[in-house]
Amino acid sequence: MFENLSDRLQAVFAKLTSRGVLSEADVDAAMREVRMALLEADVNFKTVKEFVARVRERAVGQEVMKSLTPGQMVVKIVLEELTALMGTSESRLVFSGRLPAVVMLVGLQGSGKTTVAAKLANLLRKQGKSPLLVACDVYRPAAIDQLEALGSQLGIPVYRGEATDVVAIAEAGVKDAIARMRDVVIVDTAGRLHVDEEMMAEAAALKAALRPDQVLMVIDAMTGQDAVNAATAFAERVDFDGVIVSKLDGDARGGAALSVRAVTGRPIKFAGVGEKLDALEPFHPERMAKRILGMGDVVSLIEKAQDALDEASAAEMDARLRAGAFTLDDFLSQLQQVRKMGPLSEIVKMLPGAGKLPADAKIDEGALTRTEAIIRSMTHAERSKPGVINGSRRERIASGAGVRVYDVNQLLKQFAQTQKMIKQMQTLEKQGKRARRRLGLPGMPGPFG
Repeated sequence: MFENLSDRLQAVFAKLTSRGVLSEADVDAAMREVRMALLEADVNFKTVKEFVARVRERAVGQEVMKSLTPGQMVVKIVLEELTALMGTSESRLVFSGRLPAVVMLVGLQGSGKTTVAAKLANLLRKQGKSPLLVACDVYRPAAIDQLEALGSQLGIPVYRGEATDVVAIAEAGVKDAIARMRDVVIVDTAGRLHVDEEMMAEAAALKAALRPDQVLMVIDAMTGQDAVNAATAFAERVDFDGVIVSKLDGDARGGAALSVRAVTGRPIKFAGVGEKLDALEPFHPERMAKRILGMGDVVSLIEKAQDALDEASAAEMDARLRAGAFTLDDFLSQLQQVRKMGPLSEIVKMLPGAGKLPADAKIDEGALTRTEAIIRSMTHAERSKPGVINGSRRERIASGAGVRVYDVNQLLKQFAQTQKMIKQMQTLEKQGKRARRRLGLPGMPGPFG
């Protein structure tokens, strides 16, 4: 979603960082381009004006102008201000301690509330909670059926009342959670196509009756400033605690995500980053700011790797690597772990410097699929000892995988390089152990004891 904005900002800062000295005119010219980039990304006009003013005020100060790398100092200031614009730090859900805790979702129709309710329940379950979903959108029967289908898919119970009074349904849902010994209730409320008095009154009545621990507004990132205007209206009447931005993986301009906190004063707590039910993530302003500025997001990449990692398999793999017993089966297992982390294009974007890749650079999403097909076309003996794979075997494997012999040769070459690297690492580790013994480092006999 922020790809165009990211490209524009990186182009601006490339000009600044290439200069040894910056003048006030240079900063003004850069700020004009930043202003245009933000406005084109559909960021709120007032928010852009205040943001640019803060950056300029800091950028023309003595600390920057006398710095050895003034361009990099300006980039640092923009990073800090962009982070502050979105919330400075991660905002977590806060529960009162009563059981069950109640989370109430509000928002306009079409913002993705029902799907977000299921995603949030799935996320809380991963954190050790036992959620119950309550369907309170009585005006759109398909919403109740949709929530039940999503709940069934996740194995999370859904309460749907028989009454038409949403307050009665919600209160009965809380009682049902107590009977089922569920510790979190997520209430999916009704929305409208636009803000109206009936929707506001209903949301206010639900909040008064349930006294929820958290009221979260779901906004559709693809609707731009309309979403921010709706959030402002809800903030005045319902006084919600935070925002969930849905469809952040879309191809719209993304200004809503950058504007909503500055306009409403409410933090973004979660972001929907895909259609799958595990595609809801805590929102980290600093990480998002770094990704927009092309600095990567290594921390989120590590977290994705940890989520995808099977600890038992990792321990077994570590032992095999140390023993030098790495086979193509192990290679396949590692590829499957990578695939669990998501599309390669998204993984690459989290790497520092990814923004410097050529504009026409393309990530071959099918590469892992082809590699897996090639390995699966091999016999067990061939996977264990690739050295036995001669010309005729390569032709058979290529035919079975539906690829060229050239692709098989490339995979075997890549695997041989991997084995060579592993042996080099083993040699370095042994040399390091011998060096530590010679030096008598702590825990080993010697003069430093």
